[in-house]
Amino acid sequence: MTSPSAKKQHLLLVDDDQRMRELLTDVFTGKGYQVTATADGREALLHIEATAFDTVITDLMMPNVSGTEVLAAALRRDAQLPVIIITGYGTVDSAIAAMKLGAHDYIQKPFDPEELALIVERALAHYQLVKQNRDLTAKVTLLQGSELIGSSPAIQAVKELIAKLAPLTVSLLICGETGTGKELVARLIHRNSARAANNFLAINCGALSETLLESELFGHERGAFTGAVEQKKGLLEAASGGTLFLDEINSMPLSLQVKLLRVLQDGTFLRVGGTKELTTDLRVISASNTDLKGLIAKGLFRDDLYYRLNGMEINLPPLRERREDIAELAYHFLHRYSRKYDKAIQDIAPQALRMLTDAPWPGNVRELENIMSRAVIMEPSATITTTALPASLGAPSLPQAAANLMTMEEMERYMINKALSATNNNRALAAQILGIDVSTLWRKAKRYDL
Repeated sequence: MTSPSAKKQHLLLVDDDQRMRELLTDVFTGKGYQVTATADGREALLHIEATAFDTVITDLMMPNVSGTEVLAAALRRDAQLPVIIITGYGTVDSAIAAMKLGAHDYIQKPFDPEELALIVERALAHYQLVKQNRDLTAKVTLLQGSELIGSSPAIQAVKELIAKLAPLTVSLLICGETGTGKELVARLIHRNSARAANNFLAINCGALSETLLESELFGHERGAFTGAVEQKKGLLEAASGGTLFLDEINSMPLSLQVKLLRVLQDGTFLRVGGTKELTTDLRVISASNTDLKGLIAKGLFRDDLYYRLNGMEINLPPLRERREDIAELAYHFLHRYSRKYDKAIQDIAPQALRMLTDAPWPGNVRELENIMSRAVIMEPSATITTTALPASLGAPSLPQAAANLMTMEEMERYMINKALSATNNNRALAAQILGIDVSTLWRKAKRYDL
């Protein structure tokens, strides 16, 4: 008779004994389980990396890769995943040692398959309770009181996805325009994961030269290059046990992409100028403000690295696609900066709120935060009014329409502000977009207090 609780549960069975493997596959398939069976521990490691199993049953003594190594890989994927050890005569002590490392239970050969089935059923019942409690806790944490502000359907969907993915160890790719909150989401995921007690380290791959980025990530040995006067640990070492956030991964040079791929594949790397192989155990969350598939087509990004990074993808909507959240965000930033600057501002005038809600927001939430910070500083009364907001904020987004309603000076200020917002205050890129040199942009930005 098929157990209702066993319906659609996915088991990984690892045993180099063909007869035992075939027998257990038949038994568990007959009970309604989905079974993936392998004789090779190395193949089992690949299965664990690629698939979310509900339990793992593994023989302890196998050639090449032991059951203990399979156990470790399974628990890296999910620290609560039940792993059941099959052990032979004379290896019970090893099985008990495996339980101390996190195995759920063990069974000694020879055994009745029905006895093993009962152990699995109990393990799965416990695992379901753990998952339900874990998911509920994560959901409550994320949906109540988190810094991911908003109640629109778009942002609620993001919160729900974060709640599901945070407890797992799968690599994540966060996609979205500049200023949508990619690092905030990465920090929320880390804070709600089993790695929360360890480091969360972030680096912007587009802000550093190739040489400096390599040194920051991999570390370097003394004398590896001019100026390397002492050994330095990189972020790959410092983040071991925790989470490494790679922002603007789309900007990473191809030569470093190859080295990062090796880290993601086997957790090993060399410091710059080093010969000793080092290991790390970290979760990588990356972010891109550019379509990586488009870069792959142009030969600027490795497709094998893309699939390693993109275990699951989270897409953050731009602010213009969740306008119902703008008022809530504006008040959130108002209260934050009123406290920071010790000002008694509690409200936003209706005209000012309408101006905020209707604005195009090319710089997304980051732009809104910057404008609210400036408004709190500039506003002399207890209510934010339109005079505290940039005049360009209420201008139509089409340049020709803006030109019809602005003076040349206002138009210039509007275009510079828009270029700076769209490039996240990258003056070199903004100057290139505007067709002026950086020094001219700097003078004009200072003139218009941007």
